[in-house]
Amino acid sequence: MGCWRVPSPVLALLLLLHPPPWPACPASCRCSPGEVDCSERGLREVPWSLSTNTSSLWLGYNFITVLGPRSFPPLPGLRLLSLVHNRLELIHGRALLGLGALQELDLSHNHLTVLTPETFLPLTSLAMLNLGSNRLGELEPEVLGALPLLQALLLQDNPWVCSCTILPLWRWLSHNREKNCFSLPEKSLLLCRVPEQLNNYPIMAFGDESFRQCQETSSSQNYIAFFIIGPFSFIASIFFCTFMGSLIVFYHSLRRESHCWRRPRICRVH
Repeated sequence: MGCWRVPSPVLALLLLLHPPPWPACPASCRCSPGEVDCSERGLREVPWSLSTNTSSLWLGYNFITVLGPRSFPPLPGLRLLSLVHNRLELIHGRALLGLGALQELDLSHNHLTVLTPETFLPLTSLAMLNLGSNRLGELEPEVLGALPLLQALLLQDNPWVCSCTILPLWRWLSHNREKNCFSLPEKSLLLCRVPEQLNNYPIMAFGDESFRQCQETSSSQNYIAFFIIGPFSFIASIFFCTFMGSLIVFYHSLRRESHCWRRPRICRVH
């Protein structure tokens, strides 16, 4: 019996009428080509069954508290990630691996208090970062320095502590605002929360003279440390040498007594 073959034009028409199915959509999420919307689904973690061709992922208004190591499957085409209005308290240094093409990241309205320099290292293409409405009191410049293509940064509505610890961030923002490629939008206005006398004072309104005391304090602390540690280490070295010398003398005395006990006639002669 001969084989019945479908003509190639007919096969092409059948494929158009019945295209191959899209990868499975995570349960309870809404999916369309390139976009996955899992907002308001009561999620406590990132769904893993995501298509590799996902370009936009919406995870807002859920109950995600922690992004652990490799919280996301490899998503080489992901450009936008939104985690607004979750309960994020911690982002592991390896949580965002596999998201190297990401350009927009929205982490606003969460409970973040600390971000480490490793947090955003995988995001070498990130252009927009929203950290507004979290619980950040300070932010190390190294966290932002890991984002070479960053163009827009939103930091509003955080309880910024306007002490000497804010100086590194102020310097970084002042330096990068002068670049044409970087902007700090007006709605990202940074306002002091602590101390009380500076509450609602704009951080970027400070000048170099505002932090002069911090620099003087730092220098004076270095001098104080030098004058305290220097003499202390000198005295400690004297005590150490004296102690070691005493041990050596005591050791030789024990050896001599032991020698005399074994050969008493020789010891009497000496």
